[in-house]
Amino acid sequence: MSGRSFIGVREDLEAAKHRDPAARSRIEAALTYPGLHAVWSYRIAHRIHTSGHRFIARLLSQLTRFLTGVEIHPGATIGRRLFIDHGSGVVIGETAEIGDDVTLYHGVTLGGTTWRHVKRHPTVGDRVLIGAGATLLGPITVGADSVVGAGAVVVHDAPAHSLVLGMPATSRPRSPSDVSEHHWVI
Repeated sequence: MSGRSFIGVREDLEAAKHRDPAARSRIEAALTYPGLHAVWSYRIAHRIHTSGHRFIARLLSQLTRFLTGVEIHPGATIGRRLFIDHGSGVVIGETAEIGDDVTLYHGVTLGGTTWRHVKRHPTVGDRVLIGAGATLLGPITVGADSVVGAGAVVVHDAPAHSLVLGMPATSRPRSPSDVSEHHWVI
């Protein structure tokens, strides 16, 4: 394992411990968190994919989906310290782009809206939290420091610092009362 890979694993474990109060230790998270396993497998599959071995990368991603319940296309672009809490049912499409320090809860879909070979999946900025069961569709952008509420269906761009709610979701500026350091109010 390269030094950079080891640092990435350590950062992922720290992110899990910081963002999940139920995480008692890094070793517990490393052994029992399917979201972490899926992200680590994605990172390997992404390297394989970008080296031109796309079929092998897809096989690895599908094996990981079978084992973790999380499907991340190896062509997706994912930043540092992605934390997938509870994992099951998460789907991240091929042209999705995810920034640093993003948190996804179970059942989140970053899906496409066309079969054409174009940018067809969402772009998610840094430090975004996406609640359970939220669906983001198409080549939309959710700006940095936003919160997408559980069950929201997002089909339009949301600027940075937004609270994105509803079906279809609407966005409004976040206020300091929407969030505290330790508690999300949605």
